Amino acid sequence: MKTALTSLVLAGLVAACGSSMQPPTDRLASTDAAIRSARELGAQSDPQAALHLKLADEQMAQARTLMKDGDNKRADLVLQRASSDAELAVMMTKERNAKADADKAKQHLNQNKDQSTLINQPMGH
Repeated sequence: MKTALTSLVLAGLVAACGSSMQPPTDRLASTDAAIRSARELGAQSDPQAALHLKLADEQMAQARTLMKDGDNKRADLVLQRASSDAELAVMMTKERNAKADADKAKQHLNQNKDQSTLINQPMGH
């Protein structure tokens, strides 16, 4: 009986410790900012980035629910995943935009090279 009571008290203390964590409002704000950045960069137009953005949105909603229910520790973990997905969406979008800019620059360079070749050709040939 004494062992059962001790176990019950310990279980209560463990539960109390888990719920005593402060709400992860800083992580919530930084994750929200990362999601906003991904949207502003156009992550929705890249299929892979859009998937990670969607995951981040879903995890953000889940974290808000967990926080409302007082499960701040689990909310913090879910926000860590959401932040990672949002940052991945940002990086994928930046990479796609950089590749598009490089392709445009290469195309522009090739056009200028072709025009230069035409101008420098001798007349009558």
